[in-house]
Amino acid sequence: MKTLATLLSSAALSGLLLAGGLAPVESAQAAAKKGSDTSKTVKSVRKAKPASRSPRKVAAAREVVPAKPSFGQLYGLHATDDPLDLKSSVALVLDQETDEVLFSKNPQAVLPIASITKLMTGLLVVEAGQSLDEKITITDEDKDTEKGTGSRLAIGTTLTRGELLHLALMSSENRAAHALGRNYPGGLEVFVQAMNRKAQTLGMLDTHYVEPTGLSSRNQSSAKDLAQLVKTAHQFPLLRELSTSPEHVVALGRRQVRFGTTNGLVRKSDWDIGLQKTGFINEAGQCLVMQAQMAGRKLIMVFLDSAGKYSRIGDAERVRKWLTGASSPLAKH
Repeated sequence: MKTLATLLSSAALSGLLLAGGLAPVESAQAAAKKGSDTSKTVKSVRKAKPASRSPRKVAAAREVVPAKPSFGQLYGLHATDDPLDLKSSVALVLDQETDEVLFSKNPQAVLPIASITKLMTGLLVVEAGQSLDEKITITDEDKDTEKGTGSRLAIGTTLTRGELLHLALMSSENRAAHALGRNYPGGLEVFVQAMNRKAQTLGMLDTHYVEPTGLSSRNQSSAKDLAQLVKTAHQFPLLRELSTSPEHVVALGRRQVRFGTTNGLVRKSDWDIGLQKTGFINEAGQCLVMQAQMAGRKLIMVFLDSAGKYSRIGDAERVRKWLTGASSPLAKH
């Protein structure tokens, strides 16, 4: 892979110091001389209070820190041209049933995958056959020590395994995913071992996991490996249902709290999505994997390291427009 030759250097902005002057104050003696000329008695004059002076604010010097580049940017993957002008540096679209590759862009690149990780987490939870009704409590162990992110699931919150799985897949809830791994038979360490073992079994040789949320940039994979993960996960009705759910309400103490999907395409009537997962950390960029049906074909789509908040959605729309248009390779079948 190409490496990025140079990184943006941070620039410092200097503040501008402004100095203010003092307004003259009339003296008491001058004020006395302005008294009546006919009076011999000079009235006492109160000394004028000095004008209040509020110091002008001085603009503080501020350092401009550039956004942390993704691994794809560091590797120079965004320099790869593609006919659809995608913002993702890695993309793969293939037929789910025949494995025919319809679109490919840096499919072998191994990059951080962020919360796409949770698809493997969900797959292991379902395959383990643990009770979805068992209650699990969020603890201090589930706090994000990697990126320091927060969560609406406060320490002490108790939900069922099924609810945690729902929030992990639909809303990408990190504490939910971590609690699922922590409550796997044998604990978190065994769970991570099982994630890597499952990846090997599926032939995902470019994939490696170190934790179940995706917050770590050491969770890495390639587009072709993730396509295999989507294909496998799609076989489980529960994973299809929970990942494509638009919203879900859970009881957090006395409150009813609404959680929503991280993928707005789920709510669009012109999309037929069977399974999906989004992801983002700075090192990974915006990521999205989906199983979707269009033009009578079941397709798997993978977009990694997309630059821009909504760019992964834009890339998916570009691909759909191409695949349903006159120049679509699907029209040839």
